[in-house]
Amino acid sequence: QVQLVQSGGGLVQAGGSLRLSCAASGRTFSSYGLGWFRQAPGKEREFVAGISRIGYSTYYVDSVKGRFTISRDNAKNTVYLQMNSLKPEDTAVYYCAADRSGAYYATTSYDYWGQGTQVTVSS
Repeated sequence: QVQLVQSGGGLVQAGGSLRLSCAASGRTFSSYGLGWFRQAPGKEREFVAGISRIGYSTYYVDSVKGRFTISRDNAKNTVYLQMNSLKPEDTAVYYCAADRSGAYYATTSYDYWGQGTQVTVSS
């Protein structure tokens, strides 16, 4: 069993930056594909970004390309989401997720999920 514990998030003005972290338990972190999702009030959960096992490949939803960066540190069992140039429409609860097979796409059926963290962007 893998536990994902998220940190970061909070309130920021439009144009500002935040970094989310997601730390995993276990010794097989480097074998997981990882993703970040978000869910705004009244909306369905949305894929934001994904990263491959070693971190060489990344994938982003169009709305965050050029503003968000997903990265991972396998030595620290942690995945990050650096969010720059934040917009009010980025306001949501953000979730990290891990997939045992190493997949990291929007359609991946992720096995483990973090507890969620609120990101609020004021205009």
